[in-house]
Amino acid sequence: MARPLQAGDNEPKSTQFSRNQTKFSRNHLLGCLDGRIHVRFRTRMAQMDLNVGPPRNTGPRELWESVRMNGPRLERILASTALALVLAALMSASATAQEVGAPTAATSSETAAAAGAAALGTSEASPAPSAAPAAASEATPAPKDAAAPAPAANPAVASEPAAAPDPLATLDPADRAVAEKIRDLLAAKTDTIFASKRERATVEAFYQNRQLAPLWLDKGVENARARAVIARLKGADADGLDVTDYKTPTFAGLSADALAEAELKLTQTVLTYARHLQSGRFPYTRVSNNIELPQDPPDPAQILAKIAGAADAATALDDFSPPHEGYRKLKAMLAQMRGKAPAAKEIAEGQLLKLNAKAPMEDPRVPLLRDKLGLTGDASDLRYDAKLAEAVKKFQRANELPATGNLDSKTIKELNGPPRDKQIDAVISNMERWRWYPRDLGKAYVVVNLPDFTLRVVHNDAQVWSTRIVIGKTDMPTPLLSETMKYITINPTWNVPPSIVYNEYMPALQRDPTVLERQGLKLVYNRDGSVHIYQPPGEANALGRIRFNFPNRFLVYQHDTPDKYMFAHDVRAYSHGCMRVQDPAKYAEVLLDIARPNENWTADKIKRMFGTGEQDIQLPAQIWLLLTYQNAFVDDAGQLQIRRDIYNVDSRTLAAIKSERGMIEPMQERKREQEAVSTSQRRPGAAAPRNVSFFEALFGFGSRPPQGRPVPPRGITR
Repeated sequence: MARPLQAGDNEPKSTQFSRNQTKFSRNHLLGCLDGRIHVRFRTRMAQMDLNVGPPRNTGPRELWESVRMNGPRLERILASTALALVLAALMSASATAQEVGAPTAATSSETAAAAGAAALGTSEASPAPSAAPAAASEATPAPKDAAAPAPAANPAVASEPAAAPDPLATLDPADRAVAEKIRDLLAAKTDTIFASKRERATVEAFYQNRQLAPLWLDKGVENARARAVIARLKGADADGLDVTDYKTPTFAGLSADALAEAELKLTQTVLTYARHLQSGRFPYTRVSNNIELPQDPPDPAQILAKIAGAADAATALDDFSPPHEGYRKLKAMLAQMRGKAPAAKEIAEGQLLKLNAKAPMEDPRVPLLRDKLGLTGDASDLRYDAKLAEAVKKFQRANELPATGNLDSKTIKELNGPPRDKQIDAVISNMERWRWYPRDLGKAYVVVNLPDFTLRVVHNDAQVWSTRIVIGKTDMPTPLLSETMKYITINPTWNVPPSIVYNEYMPALQRDPTVLERQGLKLVYNRDGSVHIYQPPGEANALGRIRFNFPNRFLVYQHDTPDKYMFAHDVRAYSHGCMRVQDPAKYAEVLLDIARPNENWTADKIKRMFGTGEQDIQLPAQIWLLLTYQNAFVDDAGQLQIRRDIYNVDSRTLAAIKSERGMIEPMQERKREQEAVSTSQRRPGAAAPRNVSFFEALFGFGSRPPQGRPVPPRGITR
């Protein structure tokens, strides 16, 4: 019987299929699934009517028991039903997308339908195979019919994608050949040029960003930038560096392969030179562990960007040298010492000169001796008098020689100083240490020169105050560090460091139980059994009346002292590592005048605060503190000054300069490594540290009562 016409019958077949294919596939799947379930149900009922299979029962319960399916079959049907519902939802979405013109909706729905049919076919063991081929036979022509109108609807889809532009197309042919070789070298797995993987990655990114164009070549020929940089590298000794550390290639007459390798080698040499110039040739840990300084190497990407964008590449390289005045003066002195200037006159060896008040000895060396010691006198006066003998004795004390006042051979050797080559070595090693310090010190900073036993305050590029200090003993050296001054404590409590408690006071207590009481010290026992010793504020306090706080991992600080006599000595290395200041009230006035300029702080105002109660005065403005080791420096008169290497830091620096080279990690990464090491070395089961700094725990200012009377820190019982 003929089927009556329906809407859409007069449309082309391709259009009918495109509009109804998804609906057909969905209904077909659901129909197949529904048909399987109903066919099986009807088959079971027919078996019951024909008395085939199990005996016939007439009750409702018996009917249900006879037709219900077993567990595995029911689970397969439920799973098939769920899959059909999911596929139906996906097909509905595809149909909607097709109606609004999505080109891939039909394909997605057909794929999903096929996957659903396949899943249904594999989920059943018996009737499924008869149904699956039918579905497949009906669904097979669908992709062909659906794919036919696609080219007409969107011809661009069938066209091939456009070829990517050649990044080397704009290069000169000579530079292009070099660029291709640069690309090959950077892509190679092995690397014999760069110092680290990070440096190599930075260089690769730099060249990729410039389409692999050479930095040091123009049309295959060495450019002006390369010539300027090579000339600067050959003059590296002007900054106390070793020229042999910076190999410079020759570009003339090379093939493209050799030019590419020379290009990358010069790039690596420039990176090495800039790093050495700014932060040094080796990590300062090769010299001492008693150092905590930034030693911040420049970023390789910034070096290359600066050189590439500079009108004068040599000047751009110079910008990486330390900006400190002390460094610049040493650099000028180094050039002067390497010039043809005549060497300073030396005192000749001769007879022993000693004081004879009744008949002074005369010697032609006396006028030069006066000049060496800074005394005035008539050049015709050859007498070795009492004034000259006293100056010799003072010089001997300052240089740890027997203070006899006699001019002997050892004194003459010390007066003449080291030979010129030794002085040059001292200048170079001191220039190296300047590279470890922060580059930007701001408008105000304090410079401590440990071998010179002095402290200077600089504000707006001018020295505003200086004083004498006492530093750590040779076996307890004051560290080299840079920190910012945070606050000043008036009437400080001295919490004795554990090293002094167990190494000095506990053994002394065993010999004399009254030693702490006689020194005004208090002993308390912590709950864990450890010992805490402290000294309340007062005139006899070991810290004096004032402490200057710049928290650091060495737990050192600057402070007053009741032992004022030490400042009269030329060599002042007596402390346990902290620095004692000769005039602390004036020092506090200078710092507060910088940090709090509108509050009219004076030394007298600070002295009126002396008493028994601790008081902190914050320093809101940033004031850097540099603890330096300048055993060679240029004074205000332009003269080179050499000081004794009291901690042997200079000799170890020179040894490292001659033998050590190494990469320097940025400060943040070094701190992370230190934290990781400290975490790995922490004792198992140790209690987590309190949320206070070591500095607060040591000095006991973390929580203080409003009264002036100090109390032991928390966790301490009497």
